[in-house]
Amino acid sequence: MKQITALNILKTGKNLFITGSAGTGKTYLLNQYIMYLKERCIYPTIVAPTGIAASHLKGQTIHSFFALGIRDTVVDNGYVEFLLDKSYLKSRFSKLKVLIIDEISMVSPEIFTSMDKILRAFKNSPEPFGGVQVVISGDFFQLPPVSKTFKEKRFAWQSPVWRSLELKSCYLSEKFRQEDNRLIQVLDEIRTGDVSEEARKLLEESFNRELTTNFQVTKLYTHNIDVERINLEELSRLKGKPQIFTYSSKGSAKNIEKIFKTSLVLEEITLKKDAVVIFIKNNPEKDYVNGTTGVVIGFENDIPLVKTATGRIIRVVAEDWTLENDKGETVATVSQIPLRLAWAITIHKSQGMTLDMAEVDLSSTFEVGQGYVALSRVKSIDGLRLIGLNEMALRVEPLTLRIDEPIKKASKKAELEIESYSEEELEKAHLNYMRRIGGLTNFVQIEAEKKLIRVGKRSKMGSDIPTHLKTKILMESCSTLKEIAKNRSVTESTIMNHLRILKKEDANLDISRFKPKHLKTKAIDKVIAKLKKENNKENFSDDGELRLKPIFDALNGNVSYDDIKATLLFCY
Repeated sequence: MKQITALNILKTGKNLFITGSAGTGKTYLLNQYIMYLKERCIYPTIVAPTGIAASHLKGQTIHSFFALGIRDTVVDNGYVEFLLDKSYLKSRFSKLKVLIIDEISMVSPEIFTSMDKILRAFKNSPEPFGGVQVVISGDFFQLPPVSKTFKEKRFAWQSPVWRSLELKSCYLSEKFRQEDNRLIQVLDEIRTGDVSEEARKLLEESFNRELTTNFQVTKLYTHNIDVERINLEELSRLKGKPQIFTYSSKGSAKNIEKIFKTSLVLEEITLKKDAVVIFIKNNPEKDYVNGTTGVVIGFENDIPLVKTATGRIIRVVAEDWTLENDKGETVATVSQIPLRLAWAITIHKSQGMTLDMAEVDLSSTFEVGQGYVALSRVKSIDGLRLIGLNEMALRVEPLTLRIDEPIKKASKKAELEIESYSEEELEKAHLNYMRRIGGLTNFVQIEAEKKLIRVGKRSKMGSDIPTHLKTKILMESCSTLKEIAKNRSVTESTIMNHLRILKKEDANLDISRFKPKHLKTKAIDKVIAKLKKENNKENFSDDGELRLKPIFDALNGNVSYDDIKATLLFCY
């Protein structure tokens, strides 16, 4: 499936599973959808299983957002009840409309189930994940969840709630990272679980290959201890004067700590001339992305000058890593140069990166997916130098092999469905979804929002729309009170209050189609007439409206407050 097709499905509000081989642009697609939502004043929640993975989309860890602490088992009802008492979580989850889960291969079924249980409780909804749109992205051929013990069920798709989400599948097929059909062949064969002699020979040819480059190539290792040792050894060998770069920050210590835990930024980094470095942030305007490698060629007024593989010299100034609260307000900022030493990095940290060249040691591969992730970081097999390989490096999870073909078939089905829409039908589906979640649909407002986003600002348009007007927006696409309440994640009683306000503002507003069926209007009418005749001031509010309680009492509690409220709203 092409990215534009997947984006069109995303905009309809369907729950979606985005997958595809490494380098097919899953993160790029998610960023497109995130920007689409933000331009319409909908701010999605983005989570991932690790801080490094979360940093790719400026998200946060699943454990942090869902207040899971260090739990790796399914949360019990007692813990969910405990969370329900937290006012900050009520505020957080009440605003959640779109949930994006990245790097799903590393999410265990227990954590996936816990997310569902928590959202159902806070949204007071029996629907999967409380009825919010769930967008899941990842590749089950890549790194699996970390587990200290053997588990028969280790992937999120093995959780019962995965099936109940009724996810549309989008299997992306266009490769944007790899430029080399030979490397693509090797990677595709690893994904089939059947690596040919031809592919093995291609890998053998890369052993101890001399890489033609003006800088030292990044080395990928399976274990962190090797990485730290190599980077410190290589830095100490350089004779130049060390330059130390220390972070600056704004915000509370707790929030600043969260930034360090959920990103690759360092509190302190020591550099020297000729140090091999890797950029850890995306900044296309300055011609670097997360994974661009280079060499420090000197310093200009204590600012590092880095020469990349393309020959471009970048003056590296501090970048900001920020933490936002539930309102989208920045509550903490860490400023630091976006670099790390990169003679060596772990394969785990490399997931999501694109490297021009890499020296890879897979001799100690201990987990399925590690070899695939490492080999898929480079653009071409000519940019790969292997210094070790074991058989585990070419293995993939058998369970993943079993589900891969069904996912591809489901993707093809979703592609045919969306392509059967006319342009008008597709636009209507996109608008209807945006109305349902309270986003902007007015062209002028959207263009104004785009301008604010371009200069790094955020309007208060979405949050400042009065709540009853958000209900009015949904009246166009919903046919019952229950449907509006469900989309707004509030009670039907609250929606009736909104309709009452709307009727006061516009006496000609037609709300008749939302009138509930089977109202006990005769009994209520009789009591209302009696109370009005008695004209007891205590039974009326200051604005002259009859209070609900005297009607409820006069009916001996046999008619609900909601039915009384509905009768007053639709019949008087």
